[in-house]
Amino acid sequence: MTKSEKKELEKNLSQNSNLDEKEKDVKKTPDSKKDESSEEKLKNTQEKLLRSMAEMENQRRRFEKEKEEAFEFGGFNFARESLSLLDNIDRAITSFKNDENLKDNKDLNKIIDGIDVVKKDLISIFKKNGIVSIECIDKKFDPNFHQAMLEIENNTKESGIVIQEIQKGYMMKDRLLRPSLVGVTKKSSEKGDKK
Repeated sequence: MTKSEKKELEKNLSQNSNLDEKEKDVKKTPDSKKDESSEEKLKNTQEKLLRSMAEMENQRRRFEKEKEEAFEFGGFNFARESLSLLDNIDRAITSFKNDENLKDNKDLNKIIDGIDVVKKDLISIFKKNGIVSIECIDKKFDPNFHQAMLEIENNTKESGIVIQEIQKGYMMKDRLLRPSLVGVTKKSSEKGDKK
């Protein structure tokens, strides 16, 4: 082989090796993109799986909470309707005590005592089920627990104090079953100022 042939051969070999390297680079580029896309797909799938699992856990907690509330407050409407029984018992006692025809009756106290026993039993059942009356007399008016039915002029007490209870309010555990119907104080000078 001559020198020129050797040079030509070396030149061709170097060009071929350059071409081989370029081909390898070209081949590596799509493969690396495939690897990245596979990694991205895996990462996206993992994120979706984590989100799905978190959503399932949140839904499970929601169902648990709803189940507990259904158990605790399932009789809420029944309890609210039962309050009218207590109201009617109180009205009956007041009616018997105020009836002029019954005042002379020797058995009136026995009748009232019998009704009181029923009332105490009903109150006991309410307490066992977490139903308690709202104490409101001489307390500041709170619209979350009280419903104002009238304003009463009173200069001896601060304005907005409950001084009359028209109908008892009740709570069932931490929920309002029925608001107290109340009379609230107002200063008599407020009326004069408005005029």
